[in-house]
Amino acid sequence: MPELIINAREAAISANLGVKRILPFRKKRMVGPFIFMDHAGPVDFQSNLISSMDVLPHPHIGLSTVTYLFGGQVTHRDGLGVEQIIRPGEVNWMTAGKGISHSERFEDPELLEKGTLEMLQTWVALPEKVEEMDPEFTNYKPEELPTYDDKGVWMRVIAGEAYGLSNAVKTFSPLFYLHVKLDKNTRFDLPKNYTERAIYIAKGSIEVRGRTYTKGQMLVFSKKDEAIMLAKETSTLMLLGGEPLSERFIWWNFVSSSRERIEQAKADWKAGRIILPPTDNKEFVPLPEDKARPAGSSPEPNPLS
Repeated sequence: MPELIINAREAAISANLGVKRILPFRKKRMVGPFIFMDHAGPVDFQSNLISSMDVLPHPHIGLSTVTYLFGGQVTHRDGLGVEQIIRPGEVNWMTAGKGISHSERFEDPELLEKGTLEMLQTWVALPEKVEEMDPEFTNYKPEELPTYDDKGVWMRVIAGEAYGLSNAVKTFSPLFYLHVKLDKNTRFDLPKNYTERAIYIAKGSIEVRGRTYTKGQMLVFSKKDEAIMLAKETSTLMLLGGEPLSERFIWWNFVSSSRERIEQAKADWKAGRIILPPTDNKEFVPLPEDKARPAGSSPEPNPLS
């Protein structure tokens, strides 16, 4: 049985873009190295709302952001000067390291005709030895991400290794991250060779040991837990996990093994020492003042990946 069930909570990443927030959770801050997960959409666009869904330039340290789309497209710009449109089936993997800023804009007028945007955003915490590495960004095309299609199972390896499949996405610790579609009545099991594992139900429903779980839920399993699932209907799942890291602190968009490093990042962003994207530097998200929270607490992390 799962050791924990996480029900997604409603949150927002911009004025008119709501998300289902899964990680971090008060009883489970991380699954393997994954410290953050949001599911945005599906969103039906209205012409007067597109620009209000934009995510303005904002900073990160100590993590890799991973963006993956089911539908629509998003324009990424960052402090390295990268400008990259991501489309369904691609992966945007940005490693913040010692610090980077980026934005996400919804600029394609055809989105009005195509109808929906749906994306998943995760943060992968970096091991201590590379927390202060230079920032990097790579876009990976669908043909670089191996797929499997047989006996009611379709899956794509977004990152890491599982079921004998792997790809060239650059990771820094053992992990797996998969997009899986199951036909009704198909049985499937999580990879067995990782310490922490999870299933996020993006669409549909599954049964595990006689109990049914539905979209918007994450099922978390330890290595010893049985994790055989049965699709109760055609279902879309995100499977993820890996080996745990040491304790990580998270404040807004910053992740670190050191509280002091987060304080430095806050000061750097406030003072303008983290460079804005050169082609998107007219506005940005200010550092939260966080005046209303009790001492020692942190603002809700923002899914700005």
